[in-house]
Amino acid sequence: MILLLFAALAVFIVIGLPIALALAGASLVYVIVSGTVPPLVVVHRMVAGVDSFPLLAVPFFILAGNLMNSTGITARIFAFAQAMVGWMRGGLGHVNVGASVLFAGMSGAAVADAGGLGAIEIKAMRDAGYDTDFSIGVTAASSTIGPLIPPSLPMVIYGVLASASIGQLFAAGVIPGLLMAVALMVMVHFYAKRRNYQRGAPFSFGILFYTFRRAFLSLVTPGIIIGGILLGIMTPTEAAIGAVAWALFLGCVVYRNLTFRSFFRVSMESLETTVVIMFVVAAASIFSWVLTQNRVPEMFALLVSSSTDNPYIILLVINLILFIVGCFMETVAAITILVPVLLPLAISAGVDPVQFGVIMVLNLMLGLLTPPVGMVLYILAKVSNVTFEESARATMPFIIPLLVVLGLVTFIPALSMWLPTLLYR
Repeated sequence: MILLLFAALAVFIVIGLPIALALAGASLVYVIVSGTVPPLVVVHRMVAGVDSFPLLAVPFFILAGNLMNSTGITARIFAFAQAMVGWMRGGLGHVNVGASVLFAGMSGAAVADAGGLGAIEIKAMRDAGYDTDFSIGVTAASSTIGPLIPPSLPMVIYGVLASASIGQLFAAGVIPGLLMAVALMVMVHFYAKRRNYQRGAPFSFGILFYTFRRAFLSLVTPGIIIGGILLGIMTPTEAAIGAVAWALFLGCVVYRNLTFRSFFRVSMESLETTVVIMFVVAAASIFSWVLTQNRVPEMFALLVSSSTDNPYIILLVINLILFIVGCFMETVAAITILVPVLLPLAISAGVDPVQFGVIMVLNLMLGLLTPPVGMVLYILAKVSNVTFEESARATMPFIIPLLVVLGLVTFIPALSMWLPTLLYR
């Protein structure tokens, strides 16, 4: 029956059904053929899968990110990042990474980063004479920092499924996210020397102060989100609502560039994205319920642990599974399906659930940069007017430093656990 479940899923994906419909359809086929429970259980389990208060943070973080893109906050952040690191060799490449780190504290989504900052960054780099492949590669890779540095939509979903503290997960992602930024800046420096990219404008305290003053209110957003959660003033859901309220205040009162028309457009875009994500979560929850009811996680953990008791080998197997799945499945669906399967195995290898959350999210972010799914690749191909294949080729070298960081986070627990331990335990 489990083979039937996966066979149905494979058939539905091959014939081109959206991943949510494929997951729900395969589960329905299993329920009907097995006859163990009424088909109506599928609907009940899908509703139960999204009936969670922490998941309310998802639509609000999405809306906050879209409002920031619409009100020019991303342009102010880019200008501030350029004043900070634009003077270095290959300056706009470093600016690209720095802007992603700053924007990560607001949106928590790689797609929002690629769609918002990506258009600004690629145009600026092209105008400055940078090669198109370099511009696309560093933009794509830096966008994956967003879901590691809090707030993070994948972390929220993982926390709900793994019954892990979302506050601890947010804290755990900070150091790995900064490590990703450092690794990518090293890669940018290598490219800049190899291709003889020149330095940007000389560093100026005056320009830095001016751009900081223009971006200051925008940069308050991460303080509202992260500070509110860490101080225990707000839950992640309340922090997401606070971020939306602050973005609306900036757009309507301070910058005064948010019109009713643009607000309606942003709301519809956020609604569409939210519906897609929640539908995937609902469909994946019934699929994972079927797996759990048939004890697939326990059998898989037993299979791997009976083959080896070496925790390093087990972690390598887990990373390989996550990387392969990330290439073919949307992030939210992969998290919803794989948490019940892989978390028990990771715990048996001595991995804390919070650390495993960072490992899983970082691994699946790489899937956004790899064919055939690669959502970031599709977005940047559209933004830069190149083919999907060209976008994928440009991004491949920049996956190397991200894999190095993944290895460090996997085998050095302190990189992800030091901050949560300091703040919460």
